[in-house]
Amino acid sequence: MNRLLYYIMFIWMYMHALLPFSVLYVFSDILYFFVYKIAGYRLKVVRKNLEASFPDKTEKERRKIEREFYHHFCDYFVETLKLLHISDKEMQKRMQFENVEQIKELMKDGNSVLMFLGHYCNWEWIPSITLNFKGENKILGEIYKPLKNKAMDDLFLRIRSRFGSLAISKQDTLRAIVKLRNEGKQTLIGFMADQTPAWRNIHYWTPFLNQETPVFTGVERIAKQTGFAVIYLDMEKWKRGHYKATVRLITDKPKDEPENSITETYIRAMEKTILRNPAYWLWTHKRWKRTREQVEAMQQNK
Repeated sequence: MNRLLYYIMFIWMYMHALLPFSVLYVFSDILYFFVYKIAGYRLKVVRKNLEASFPDKTEKERRKIEREFYHHFCDYFVETLKLLHISDKEMQKRMQFENVEQIKELMKDGNSVLMFLGHYCNWEWIPSITLNFKGENKILGEIYKPLKNKAMDDLFLRIRSRFGSLAISKQDTLRAIVKLRNEGKQTLIGFMADQTPAWRNIHYWTPFLNQETPVFTGVERIAKQTGFAVIYLDMEKWKRGHYKATVRLITDKPKDEPENSITETYIRAMEKTILRNPAYWLWTHKRWKRTREQVEAMQQNK
């Protein structure tokens, strides 16, 4: 049944991927009407998040962000489908990377790099950064959380590996990174670190978008253990279907950094990116579903 579902979904998605962007964006506009106007997909969550994050904005201003978010969210969906049928040339035209030379400089002595990302703009297009390393024998790895449905998990792995990236299951992160290092392979590993950690893994809180927020510290711990340099990928959407991602160095000497400083630098950078244009962040996620008091009580009773 899983294989049957996989092929049915693949054929359906591939047929859509054959369509030009102009047609896909018509579908996106129609989808927006149903997702936002009819179904109100996670609308209560979005409004709660926006109200808590921007208490100084008027209701009218928050509604404007809300509408723009749902428009972009539907664009994100059809753009992700397009990954099944898009040329390298068109991908490079639509997803541009700036300051990639910084990564190459960091890796010139055999070092590897950890890359902080966020659920901002279209993060599914980020693996196309491999097009900037053709013939250089470097591995792009992306950490992902496996989906419960095997067919859908296989399908999204196929989409995400379109440009040759290596998908690393979340629970295998450290083991896989150490294995690659021991094999002498240079890697650029991307981490989506702007969402809620499992309550067992919450060790650090910081203000983020006007709220006390638990954040991942795992990337920092891996950086300190391996000595890998750390960068942040700052994304922008400059028009529909066109993005720019700028490489920004966080540190090339993680072992010398004070505790939590790498994590804090990322959070501040991510916040700045979101504030520049809030509509392009993933507001449907229940980012602040637990308070510090709730988490501490759960940790004491585990």
